[in-house]
Amino acid sequence: MIDLRRMTRKFIVSEGKQQVNWQALVQSIDEALTSIRTGSLRDNRRVELAKHNLKEIKRHLRKANERIETLEEQLRILEENNNIEKKEK
Repeated sequence: MIDLRRMTRKFIVSEGKQQVNWQALVQSIDEALTSIRTGSLRDNRRVELAKHNLKEIKRHLRKANERIETLEEQLRILEENNNIEKKEK
């Protein structure tokens, strides 16, 4: 017999662990905005503003990823130094 509670709990717990590719999400949003055909100048300006905001988000995410990579490298170096010091004692 299928335990639906266990399956649901497993799904909910593992749901947040999936890696999200932000670049793919941004690209899909950009493609969706590009495919929109506007009927008025006001709608056209809204789409252009959304595209501009998406570019800003992309820029900030790229900088954040670079910072994360730098911090991860620093952490690895500190952990290596800590392991070396422990071995010397």
